[in-house]
Amino acid sequence: MPESRSTPIANLTARPAPRAAVVTALAALAALGATMLATPPARAAVTVLGSGLGESCFRMVDGGSDSSTTLDTCSRALAEGRLGRVDRAATLTNRGIVQLRRGALEAGLRDFDAAIALAPELGDPHVNRGAALLRLERPEEALAALDLGVARMPTRPAAAHFNRAIARETTGDVRGAYADLRRAAELEPEWALPRTELVRFTILRP
Repeated sequence: MPESRSTPIANLTARPAPRAAVVTALAALAALGATMLATPPARAAVTVLGSGLGESCFRMVDGGSDSSTTLDTCSRALAEGRLGRVDRAATLTNRGIVQLRRGALEAGLRDFDAAIALAPELGDPHVNRGAALLRLERPEEALAALDLGVARMPTRPAAAHFNRAIARETTGDVRGAYADLRRAAELEPEWALPRTELVRFTILRP
């Protein structure tokens, strides 16, 4: 049972932890006239049926690929110039996720920045930009990006809250980190990682 908001909390502490995994959230590729398929809650993206290289890029990245073939497919989708504004932003985000998986953090960050410049209203580019900045050990900037991502309804809100918890704890906001981890656990109760991290926190009451 969640604690009542009226419960007084004198202090909230967290034991130091190993660097937590930063979670990326795939951007959904939007296609005109397409049929949307809802994916299981643990998936990172909402799948949209379509055709072409942009859709191929999405499916490969959604399947967990970090291969050079996947990177090339996403790049070709962007180069062919047939994507609309939102589709292009989604494909940039998906290519950025491949870059992060391959350890090319700055390249991934550039893709997320380009996606945000095209479609700042989308949540996923901001969330993934935050993930890249966390891995680059720039937590203050990551927190700002994740705040924007959480506010823009990303496809996997639990991942956004989890990553923001990392940024908040890293910048000294233990109470905020605890709140975000609880929210992530509420949004995806079957996801073990937020619950595992919550064990480190101790509530001290007066």
